[in-house]
Amino acid sequence: MSSRRAVTLAVASVLVMVLALVGSLLPVPYVALMPGPTSNTLGENDKGEELVKIEGRRVYPDAGHLNFTTVTYRGGPGSRIDLFTALRGWLDGDVAIVPEETIFPRNESQKQVDEENTRQMRDSQETAQAAALRQLNIPISTRIVIDAVQKGRPADGRLRPGDELVAVDGTRVERVGAATELMGKRKAGDPVTVTVRRSGAEQKVTLRTAAGDGGRPVVGIVLSDQYKFPFKVDISVGDVGGPSAGLMFSLAIVDKLTPGSLTGGKFIAGTGTITAEGEVGPIGGIQQKMIAARRAGATIFLTPADNCADALKARPDGLRLVRADTLNGTIQALNAINTGKGEVPTCR
Repeated sequence: MSSRRAVTLAVASVLVMVLALVGSLLPVPYVALMPGPTSNTLGENDKGEELVKIEGRRVYPDAGHLNFTTVTYRGGPGSRIDLFTALRGWLDGDVAIVPEETIFPRNESQKQVDEENTRQMRDSQETAQAAALRQLNIPISTRIVIDAVQKGRPADGRLRPGDELVAVDGTRVERVGAATELMGKRKAGDPVTVTVRRSGAEQKVTLRTAAGDGGRPVVGIVLSDQYKFPFKVDISVGDVGGPSAGLMFSLAIVDKLTPGSLTGGKFIAGTGTITAEGEVGPIGGIQQKMIAARRAGATIFLTPADNCADALKARPDGLRLVRADTLNGTIQALNAINTGKGEVPTCR
């Protein structure tokens, strides 16, 4: 009987070793999301430079914190995590294991995703500045610029990155949303005439639309709003991508341009995309961002309304969730916290 037990244990041990070896070598199409660095938009970056630097306008100091939060990841095309790493992540409350296509769409390479994240960060900084200046009633002007032209689409070889989009079928446009709305009124295959400004001269280009995702009409251009500001704002965040710091950038600009303290000396962190009109949008990785914020010392976390449900399920102890719907509403909420007067919207 003892010899049978010994053989059984030996076989089991071998199987465990084989499974361990297979698990350590078997790549799986998942990505591990973990709490990333958090930086104070009112302070300095890793190089000792102001993270948000304003030139040509009087600024006011604030000793508090308005930290933007990030998520780091492991895995992705070409560097997939192994099965055991995924299993450990599923058991770790600080880590989220998500399908690879959540971060890396199947039709995009890792390089393309990185480039898109860089573009989104750049655009979010521009949009954050626009939202902040509009909040302060400081005039700005806008224009639409072609960021990229997709290969094989109708605009390929006809339009160029850097072209300024002036009109769609004769209707002047000043915002990407307006141009997209006009384009969306057509059917795939319909012609559309766009007016662009190139090297200071306007020219009309007629293209036949093609079917994009969901059959919507496209010509294959990526547009972005560009703004002309009356003074200079530099935002230096290093190797960080994506649009989710927009709200915190806007708050930092408003805080620096107005007397008094928006934070009241408190350690506030948060996340959220921002539109030029000051609308706050949802982001990914809310759980990991809250963990990062609390570990850094934050006691208040500004949470996009659409992320509130997930945030409530994973809120770390000692972290107060303040719902962020708009830039103006968030500023009012912070003022209410500082003065003890007024309503503070919360995640419920």
